[in-house]
Amino acid sequence: MIKSKSDQQSGRRKFIGNVGIGISALAAAPNLTLAAGLSITPKIRIGIVGGRFGAGFQFHEHPDCIVEGVSDLRQDRRENLMKTYRCPKSYESLEKLILDPKIDAVFIATPAPDHVRHVVMTLKAGKHVLCAVPAALTLDECYLLRDTVRSTGLTYMMAETSYFRQNTISVRNFYNDGLFGDMFSAAAEYNHPGLDALWFEDGKPTWRHGLPPLLYPTHCTAFLIGVTQERLTKVSALGWGDKSPQLQNNPYNNPFWNETAFFKTNTNKPFRVEVNWKGALRNTERAEWRGDKMSFFSSTEEGKDHTIVREADGTGKDDAGFQHKVNITESYPQHNWWETDLLPEPLRHNSGHDGSHSFITHEFIDSLIHNRQPKVNVYEAIAYTAPGIVGHQSALKNGEYLDIPNFDI
Repeated sequence: MIKSKSDQQSGRRKFIGNVGIGISALAAAPNLTLAAGLSITPKIRIGIVGGRFGAGFQFHEHPDCIVEGVSDLRQDRRENLMKTYRCPKSYESLEKLILDPKIDAVFIATPAPDHVRHVVMTLKAGKHVLCAVPAALTLDECYLLRDTVRSTGLTYMMAETSYFRQNTISVRNFYNDGLFGDMFSAAAEYNHPGLDALWFEDGKPTWRHGLPPLLYPTHCTAFLIGVTQERLTKVSALGWGDKSPQLQNNPYNNPFWNETAFFKTNTNKPFRVEVNWKGALRNTERAEWRGDKMSFFSSTEEGKDHTIVREADGTGKDDAGFQHKVNITESYPQHNWWETDLLPEPLRHNSGHDGSHSFITHEFIDSLIHNRQPKVNVYEAIAYTAPGIVGHQSALKNGEYLDIPNFDI
C-alpha cells in the first residue's frame, strides 16, 4: 500500500526532525543542492539491537549509513556488535538506545516474541524500524503493528531474506517479463531439522522452545507473495508431532514438530507451504513456481543450479510407449545479483541467506534516503506472517478451512 501524499509529507517532516539541526537537516531531501553548489546526501544514523542475528549485516559498509549505537542485554554480545560495526557506543538495552537523539532508525534483531513490543516502542520514540522475522506471533499483534506504523507515519520494514534471495530476484524478473504465462500454482518449504538444539541454552529454555513451525512462515510465504503480490485468503493445515519430551511443557502449547499448509490466494491459486523442524530432511529454503509457459524449480542445495522447464511443441514417448508433447528441461546457473549495480559497490559481496543480507541492508537505508516505501513494508510483512498464524490455528483444529484477514484495508 502506498502512502497518501499527506502521509509521505508527514513522514518526511519526522525524518528531517530526526536527522538534526544544521546542514544535515537542510540536506535531508536527497541530493539537495546547496547555495555553494555542493550536493549532499544525508547519512542515516542507525542503532542495532540484538547481538546474534543483528551482527550479520553490512550497515557499516553502506555509503549512506553510520552505525551510531548498538545494544544487547549481554555484554559479550554488545562487544561483538561494537567490533562488527566498528561502533564505540553501546547501550545495555533497547529502552536506553532509543533515547539517543542522534539515532534515526533501529534494526531490531531481538527474539520473535518481543518483536511487536519492541517495534511499537521504537516507532513511538520517533525512530524508523527494520525488524527481523516474523513480524508478529498473533493476529492482535498484526493489527497493533499495522496501526502503529500508520499513526506514527514512520517507516517499517521486515528483514525477510527469501524476498532477496538470488533465485527469487531472477524469478521476479521472469514473472514481470511474462515468461511464466499463467502461474497456476506454487510451493515452498523451509526445513530446519535439528532446530531443537536451539531450544535450550545453559539448561534453560529459549524463546524457540516449542515454537509452532507455521508461526515462522515468512521464509516460505515470501517466495510467492514477493513475486506475484498475491494475498493468501484461506488455509487448511495439518501438523505432525510425537511424544518427545522436548515438546512437552513448551510456552506455546504446541504439539507439532512439522506443519504443512494449503493456501488459497486472492486469484484462486493453490500454494503449499511446509515448515519442518524434525525428520529425515534436507536443510533447505526453496520454492517451485509453476506456469503454463515456464516453471522454475529451486535447487534443494544452496549454490547448486536450479531447473527451468519450458513448454515445447516437441513430441516424445513415455515409459509405456504413448506419444505425447515433450517440454524442455534446462539447468539454470544462478546469476549473482549481488555483483551488480543493484547494490552500492561496497556491498557487492556475498552475504547471509544466499546473498540477501546486503540487499536488506541497502533496501532499508535507500528507502529512508529517498523517502519511499521499502519493498517489504508493513503490509507485505503482515501478508507474509498472518497466513501462518491462521494456518497454525487450522492445524490445531485438524485442518479446518479458515479465512485469513485482510490487513491491507
